Amino acid sequence: MDYTAYQDYIKKVRQVDMVGYLSRLGIEPARIAGVNYWYQSPFRDEKTPSFKVNRHLNRWYDFGEGAGGNLIDFGIRYHQCSVGDFLSAFREDILMLSAAAPSAARAQPEQNKIRILQENPLSKPALLSYLTQRCIDIELAREHCRQIDYELSGKTYYAIGFANDSGGYELRNAYSKISTSPKDITTLGRAGNVLAVFEGFFDFLSYRSMHPNAGIESENYMVLNSVAFFSKARPVLESYRQVHLYLDLDQTGKSLTSRALAENDHLTDKSMLYHGFKDLNEYLIATNNQARKSPSKTPGLDLSI
Repeated sequence: MDYTAYQDYIKKVRQVDMVGYLSRLGIEPARIAGVNYWYQSPFRDEKTPSFKVNRHLNRWYDFGEGAGGNLIDFGIRYHQCSVGDFLSAFREDILMLSAAAPSAARAQPEQNKIRILQENPLSKPALLSYLTQRCIDIELAREHCRQIDYELSGKTYYAIGFANDSGGYELRNAYSKISTSPKDITTLGRAGNVLAVFEGFFDFLSYRSMHPNAGIESENYMVLNSVAFFSKARPVLESYRQVHLYLDLDQTGKSLTSRALAENDHLTDKSMLYHGFKDLNEYLIATNNQARKSPSKTPGLDLSI
């Protein structure tokens, strides 16, 4: 790589969304205030969040250490590696992610964590409209998801909740993408020796919407809920004769798929189904007669209780 190309690559890495990168590491915010996302510091155990990411500036600052910077500064500090090692890993692989997964299990302070207030069948018009925008069959969503009323930073909201194997929830609506603690994978089905693996639960729901005659009685599914949990999922993957991967076609998803295929001969990449799209849900939307464009936030939907 020549000098100019290398500098361009560094610039691109710095521009990668920090909130998204932290989420892939299994690190979720304790609270959100506008463009500021507050976390328990990934560098130490603490009860009061002192690590802030300004999503507009895409910069972090750790008030406990009095230090901050961009994504690369975070990466070399968090992974205890050189700039060159971090950039190489970022380009070629995600081998550093598995070591960071335990941080996802740190408990949030009681006053700042997401508190679930109620769990009900999906019924709110705003949530049903959001599912329709993303071309998900409503009855199918009701089979696998719940309507979760929750409190965060003193305010109440509701979202589509998808449970994981440890009792936590992935929470989604048109305005937010967050998780409750503990964060974990989700496994469904007890039939046969074939397992379909998805990165997020909307991809899983997309697959089910595209295959209405399939189900947990005849197929097995795993939703990672974060690629950071792929290493944790390995023992389950190895227990099946065939594993079909439906991971995202972004750089992280492609790198993970390539590495997984190189290490396991019983894994199959199924992403050609949605080649040219970011993920399975984007493909479903683009090919659905009622929704040709990518989903967007719908003006006027109030998701506060």
